[in-house]
Amino acid sequence: MQREKAKERIILGIDPGTVVMGYGLVRQTGQKITLLSLGVVKMGHLDDQGLKLQRIFKKTMSLIKEYQPDCMALEAPFYGKNIQVMLKLGRAQGVAMAAALSVDIPIFEYSPRKIKQSVTGNGSASKEQVAAMLKTVLQFNETPEFLDATDGLAVAVCHSFQQNSGVEKKAYSGWEAFAKDNQRRIR
Repeated sequence: MQREKAKERIILGIDPGTVVMGYGLVRQTGQKITLLSLGVVKMGHLDDQGLKLQRIFKKTMSLIKEYQPDCMALEAPFYGKNIQVMLKLGRAQGVAMAAALSVDIPIFEYSPRKIKQSVTGNGSASKEQVAAMLKTVLQFNETPEFLDATDGLAVAVCHSFQQNSGVEKKAYSGWEAFAKDNQRRIR
């Protein structure tokens, strides 16, 4: 049940985490994308890992029910030195994936570097640079309390950009050059 090639689609982006999970939703119509929602799920006050995973699952299902996304894009866990952190992130990602798969929503994964490259033109961009570019591209002024929200939104935008066949692949010296060359995405 893959609706991935529709002319209009809703993309749910998730930045998995067990302390704060970021999410963002965009509507893509042709090559134009518009912001539907972004936010975070805070779980730092919960000590039990099972309760954190349950909260991730329930929030993901709630977003799916409310917005009926056509696909879900997730940030893939990056390699780190602390195996316990990696295990927790993998579980968080797995629970979000299970929620989407339980209702036949296709899932896509992108590395943190790929997401930053897609959104800003620089795979080493800071969270603040990613947030600034998203504010420009999607034309919103609010600065979220947590950058995890814009990280989740960046995953959705990355997927949109990757799926637009008319987008040419080009290296940029910085996000200003990227924005200048991609005016059609901003409108």
